[in-house]
Amino acid sequence: MEPIRLAVNGRTDIGQVRDENEDSIRCHSDPDHPFAYIVVADGMGGYSGGATASDIAADTLQGELDKLLDTPFLTCSRERQHIMLRTALVEGIGICNRKILETKKTRPQFSQMGTTLVAAAIWMDFLIVAHIGDSRAYLWNDYGLQRLTRDHSVVQEMIDAGQLTAEQAQTSQVRNHITRALGISEPVEATVNSWTLTESALLLLCSDGLTEYIDDHTIERVLATYRPALECVYHFIDDANRRGGRDNISAGIIEFCNRPEAVTEFSGDPITLQPKATHDITVRKSRR
Repeated sequence: MEPIRLAVNGRTDIGQVRDENEDSIRCHSDPDHPFAYIVVADGMGGYSGGATASDIAADTLQGELDKLLDTPFLTCSRERQHIMLRTALVEGIGICNRKILETKKTRPQFSQMGTTLVAAAIWMDFLIVAHIGDSRAYLWNDYGLQRLTRDHSVVQEMIDAGQLTAEQAQTSQVRNHITRALGISEPVEATVNSWTLTESALLLLCSDGLTEYIDDHTIERVLATYRPALECVYHFIDDANRRGGRDNISAGIIEFCNRPEAVTEFSGDPITLQPKATHDITVRKSRR
């Protein structure tokens, strides 16, 4: 098995309209082990409530993931490591939820706060993604772009039920409504999926401030074109701001390289990818 190289980059931006950034992002790549993660939280509630909720979620989950690489983890079997990573992610999300709920009880001014969350971690060639709400994760490799998450939103449920098309969802009166979030009730249910990575790839996590303006076709084009690949986060945020920037915008990328030539591929000259037709939906949350 080729040595695995992981690198990360992330950025959050207030956008062009809002007075406060309610997004939070945490990125980490371990210098000694093939371990990396990104956490993106998109808060809601206004008047600093959303920022507080997203900070609690991002800080808490970061702390739980940072504790993972101890001696028991490093010395156990690969299968056991996968279980431990999943457990850390799921239990960490539960802790995030309880902390937000506890804060709401002690700070009545934040009674309406909550946050979406999307988190991804890679250990060696094992990728795990958990999400709540409409912040998303994507994977891009030589085969194209794959969306790894399905929005927890009213319009997505209507699309799944055949009651709405993707095009109609873009102008739906309920397109801002999410169906799951941290800080609403106990317990919280995250969607968790995992994959084994066999090809070098780019993993993108983002808040809906990005996907409000940039569809899957454009995401694929940017990830396939710009090098160094980690600088795509700046292109994404700049593009969203140029197109209106009505929401806060967050994007984080993990480079996963499992062959030597991929390091040059992701850091060197642009490559071209023939785009495929996609149908995308755009959703945003109700903030107030």
